[in-house]
Amino acid sequence: MNLIQINAGDTAWVMVSAALVLLMTPALALFYAGMVRSKGVLNMMMMSVLSMGIIAVLWVLYGYSMTFGDSWHGLLGNPFQFAGMRGMAEATVGPEGHQIPAFAFAGFQAAFAIIAVALISGAVADRMKFSAWVAFSVLWATLCYFPAAHWVFAFDGFAAEHGGWIANDVKAFDFAGGTAIHINAGAAALVLAVALGPRIGFRTSPMRPHNLTLVMVGAGLLWFGWFGFNGGSALAANGLAAMVWVNTLVAAGAAMLGWLATERLRDGHATSLGAASGIVAGLVGITPGCSVVTPLGALAIGAITGVCCAWAIGLKYRFGIDDSLDVVGVHLVGGLVGTLAAGLFAKGSLAGGAAGLFYGGGLEQLGRQAVGAVAVLLYSLVVSYLLARLVDATVGLRIDRRAEAAGIDLAEHAESGYDLSRVQYSSYSKSLVVPRPEKSPKEEVEA
Repeated sequence: MNLIQINAGDTAWVMVSAALVLLMTPALALFYAGMVRSKGVLNMMMMSVLSMGIIAVLWVLYGYSMTFGDSWHGLLGNPFQFAGMRGMAEATVGPEGHQIPAFAFAGFQAAFAIIAVALISGAVADRMKFSAWVAFSVLWATLCYFPAAHWVFAFDGFAAEHGGWIANDVKAFDFAGGTAIHINAGAAALVLAVALGPRIGFRTSPMRPHNLTLVMVGAGLLWFGWFGFNGGSALAANGLAAMVWVNTLVAAGAAMLGWLATERLRDGHATSLGAASGIVAGLVGITPGCSVVTPLGALAIGAITGVCCAWAIGLKYRFGIDDSLDVVGVHLVGGLVGTLAAGLFAKGSLAGGAAGLFYGGGLEQLGRQAVGAVAVLLYSLVVSYLLARLVDATVGLRIDRRAEAAGIDLAEHAESGYDLSRVQYSSYSKSLVVPRPEKSPKEEVEA
């Protein structure tokens, strides 16, 4: 490796940011796990953790190459160019003076791919077969995430000579993945929620979060990791990364306040679940345009996203779609609002002259944002539907009703998240489990 070309400070920032983004997946596991009932907490966490293993392997084998390899007509990177990370030991990416090792960039983007898959799991809580989740994750990452990420993140001449069509032809702003990650995953979540059908008792039985402490801790860790998610996308330790850091902070704060205000006016009270959800909504909303808006613009985007997402989550009851943990309401809606808002609030001096509507740029950039958002949305809806049908026809999507009633943790993992009683009755196995009495210390010695 040519060490003279490597910028040590930028490399360090990207590697730290990669670790922060990777932390977001365990944080998401905590966030989701607290929102489900106690009989599904382990399965919820397992789906996120499993994504780390599956995508890490796929990314090295062909995922990075499909995403950042030399493009075929702007649609897909060459899956063989960097297969197995071939030829990357000597490679660097980035502009002159700010070059980092290609491995640092690959590791950073791997963490993006991991959390994109993990996000979907919140819509299928309590009822999707673990084997179906494994199959869907592999197929969706390969056929949906890697191509969409190529469209949005692969710029000409960066990692390869030719990149994706949204980044280079449409020129839509998506600094850290509002389209490729949040709209993409949100659309897949919508498809799976419809394909699986609602949980037993949806709209008739209370399905309250079993541990709001986990939810709050998870949301806090997501906020922490998001500074690497957005700030690290500058790929340099510079003024842009610093501005993005501030925009990420203020957007999440404004969204939380907007969500809580909506709850207070609509329901008469502000909840801790609403605060946690508002934080995540604001982070989603600012992700596409965090590099092209001022802190005041970020504040506005955060507030708008918080209000819109708080309103949107109620639609699942109107349409009868059991989006269990509001992936559609927060990530799909938040991603759409944030992507379009970048076309409104982008400041020309920050965006290379491509100003948004509110800064005198007219409708041009807003149109570009809409093209990028709608293209990823439609692609994800179609591909996710086909994959859901394929998985359902092979391994089946949903556990049986008896297993769901007993709890997916017992049915799929033969484990329970909480050992609250020494006598447990499993309606799934129809057996009474009575543990043998523990011996006293004196009896242990005598034995």
